[in-house]
Amino acid sequence: MQAMQHMKILMVCLGNICRSPLAEGILQHKANAAGLDWQVDSAGTNHYHVGEAPHHLSQKVATLHGIDISSQKARSFTCGDFQAYDKIYVMAEDVMQDIHRACRKDFNGKKISYFLEELYPGEKREVPDPWYGEEPGYHEVYSLLEKACDAIIQKYTAAKSINI
Repeated sequence: MQAMQHMKILMVCLGNICRSPLAEGILQHKANAAGLDWQVDSAGTNHYHVGEAPHHLSQKVATLHGIDISSQKARSFTCGDFQAYDKIYVMAEDVMQDIHRACRKDFNGKKISYFLEELYPGEKREVPDPWYGEEPGYHEVYSLLEKACDAIIQKYTAAKSINI
């Protein structure tokens, strides 16, 4: 299925400096390694960190796993992202609510879901926000994000091989 080979995926959290940049970096790294022509991006629903690089601990944890996210810059989610991306993943309920509230008539429930739905279907689990904690929290979040990214790669590569 060609749509699975060429995808645009957006990861969204609140500030776009902790969770979503890590998810972007991990999924892009894994997609590249799998030979997939995917464009992965990230955004935040608040505007506090626009233009900033990812949190230094997000960068550190990514680097420890061979992923460089230092060139990413925080940006705000826009309702136009529903047209620009094939799939949008949110990290938490408050992020989903912010997007729904901001994009009422443009909200596309078929394109958006909770990131951890890939591991825990129907549970609406949230990716913990490490912003208020210490470095171990960033390692825990990385591990959770990596597992979900593996599930996403497996889901779309399995769909591709079935439909070829």
